[in-house]
Amino acid sequence: MTNDEGTQVPKEQAAEMTDALGLLAAKQEELASCIDRLKHLQADFENYKKRTAREMVAQEERVADRVILDFLPLYDNLERAFASLSETGDHEAFIEGVKQIAAQFEQILEQKGVSPIDATGRPFDPEYHEALLSVASETDCNTVLEEFERGYLRSGRVLRPCKVKVSKGAPEMKEEET
Repeated sequence: MTNDEGTQVPKEQAAEMTDALGLLAAKQEELASCIDRLKHLQADFENYKKRTAREMVAQEERVADRVILDFLPLYDNLERAFASLSETGDHEAFIEGVKQIAAQFEQILEQKGVSPIDATGRPFDPEYHEALLSVASETDCNTVLEEFERGYLRSGRVLRPCKVKVSKGAPEMKEEET
């Protein structure tokens, strides 16, 4: 065997060079195989992420469908109540029907783990209350005086905080100037 300069290389060195070249070729082939596997794994992972995103959207749609199905009977009952009012003009029966629909609505919320937050007369808590107004009052400072919009909890988590009016405490008396 000859080297790049054209001189004769001893057999032992030639064998070592042949072995080294064979090992290098094997390692290059192994590297190419690893790169190919890595590219396939990367493509598989990208496909997995896309498939998972599609499945999550589909799952969200199924959950929304179930919620809508729970409330459709309420809508049907409201339509019947209005139709009955139009036909008979019986306001008392209409009001009673709407009260029953409200009770049915409360029952559905209860089944879903939703409960109202009790606010009026309680100490203001920013975790559960959103103060819209703060007024001077004979009531203790930071006490909820009025609830403008009811808040709700679900499984201990706040779905919507109460919108409330809060007491600043007793009004300060101005000293009369003499």
